[in-house]
Amino acid sequence: MTRFSRTISWVLCFVVSAASSATTFAQPRRSAPVSSIVDLVILGGTIVTMDSERTVIEDGAIAIKDGKILSLGKTSGMKGRRAKQTINANDRIIIPGLVNAHTHIPMVLFRGISDDLDLNDWLTKYIFPAEAKNVDEQFVRAGTRLGLAEMIRGGTTTYCDMYYFEDAVADETKKAGVRAVLGETVIDFPAPDNKTWDAGLAYTERFINKWQNDPLIVPAVAPHAAYTVSQDHLLEARDLSNKTKAPLIIHLAEAKSETDYIKQKYNGQRPVGFMEKIGFFNDRTIAGHVIQVNDAELDILKRNDVGIAHCPESNMKLAAGIAPVPSMLTKGLRVGLGTDGAASNNDLDLWEEMDTAAKLHKVASGDPKTLSAFEAFTMATVGGARVLHMEDKIGTIETGKRADLVIVDIDSLNQTPIYNIYSHLVYATKSKDVRTVIINGRVVMLDRRLLTLDENAIKKDANAYRTKIVQSLSN
Repeated sequence: MTRFSRTISWVLCFVVSAASSATTFAQPRRSAPVSSIVDLVILGGTIVTMDSERTVIEDGAIAIKDGKILSLGKTSGMKGRRAKQTINANDRIIIPGLVNAHTHIPMVLFRGISDDLDLNDWLTKYIFPAEAKNVDEQFVRAGTRLGLAEMIRGGTTTYCDMYYFEDAVADETKKAGVRAVLGETVIDFPAPDNKTWDAGLAYTERFINKWQNDPLIVPAVAPHAAYTVSQDHLLEARDLSNKTKAPLIIHLAEAKSETDYIKQKYNGQRPVGFMEKIGFFNDRTIAGHVIQVNDAELDILKRNDVGIAHCPESNMKLAAGIAPVPSMLTKGLRVGLGTDGAASNNDLDLWEEMDTAAKLHKVASGDPKTLSAFEAFTMATVGGARVLHMEDKIGTIETGKRADLVIVDIDSLNQTPIYNIYSHLVYATKSKDVRTVIINGRVVMLDRRLLTLDENAIKKDANAYRTKIVQSLSN
């Protein structure tokens, strides 16, 4: 037994008694006949499944075939299993792929372009003008590749996006082997890709029809927000979602300025109540931020089964407020974590979001027991899958689910020593500790080496756009 194995054995016992009464430890599970050849076997790691019993398997193994988890259990139960590829995960932890429930991936090219402003000034004085001068399809492709590389390195295997030229985002995401729910943004003023509402909606319908039933890409319609899209157009977007059965993504109750605007325009109504009254919500709705909500409005969101993406770092940076996440969780809403775009964060790092979310709600409530490490990790995995209404496919490590897995080092200086596995993952682990990433059964990063993206070319393209953006803003 290695030093790590002895340590983790003791740690897991500690977790049972102190960290999570829901955590159980698996007996070897029945595997498929060992004579069959599988695509990939992962051997020797500690598997944090996040299944309904929160099972943790020490010295575990996973067999993958055709993009799905074929079997999992103790390494001893995999003896004789033949595989096209084998990965040794000894002294490491295997977790479900992280889910970034809200971002604008091409905006990594605007990282740091303007900081320390409130949401309205940041958008209207800097972001919207910068987009008007710079965003085209090639910009979107370069930004998407940069964002994908950053997310893979951090263990994100699925993300939910809303931006322009979303067909190009889908194309680059598919090439990189990443899973995504991608919403084409439709808005009431001329956008970089479509200059009218009707053109934008027609583009969105073509985009949805093209990508539906893809194994990695889930196309969606994304009306920007109730303060940038009229009531009639909000309903047209909802109708397209209903017609195509595509997700419906929107910014909702994001800041006080939005609440004030909606109250003034719609006879004193608040954003969530207004959206409920016009019948906007459906059972595929994904809402970003959701800060300006009261208890009754949370009940509305629960009743409509709306997925909520909590973006603590972006919300803090823009001083937009603190979403009532503990109340959301108590009511059983679908709540996950998002980074928002890197222009307002300024990264796509879900490890930082986990850490920040847990600490933010402790200080906001005055209760250090609020939003435990276990709850924060849940939000980044199966919670994010629930936000996207994809919990039947991703978010946990279980037989039959898609093989979206992340192998994490647990022996760096910042992780030594280890006492509680969930505390360790949330409060100590960093993006640099992610070693290997598997999406849909395909290895996209192996021992920190990107296999589907060219890092040097990505950086060169991004720096070229920096020069262009600076010049455009000086004109």
